Amino acid sequence: MLRRHLAFALVSIALVAPAVASAQTTPDRPMGINARERRQAARIRDGVEDRQLTRGELDKLRADEAAVRAEERVYRRSGGGLNRAERRDLQRDLNRTSREIYRAKHNRRRPA
Repeated sequence: MLRRHLAFALVSIALVAPAVASAQTTPDRPMGINARERRQAARIRDGVEDRQLTRGELDKLRADEAAVRAEERVYRRSGGGLNRAERRDLQRDLNRTSREIYRAKHNRRRPA
């Protein structure tokens, strides 16, 4: 009896483990809100280190980031996590901020 349960458990683990691993690393899966925020913050830091951003650009980008984080906090506190419309709104805001980061880093302005 114990062997039968042990064999069933091993077979179950062998069948479920690859599915769980692939669900976490699927390249088709879109990046989450928090991951995008971290990546955009890193892009801004890189722009500062490479001297691609002026003080005004940096302040504006950080204010934009703070506004997105504040909006996300409000949405998450409304209960039940993010619904589809809230997630879409945050993605739209993050897309806008991403474009602003790109433009600020590539406009050939340099800090004084």
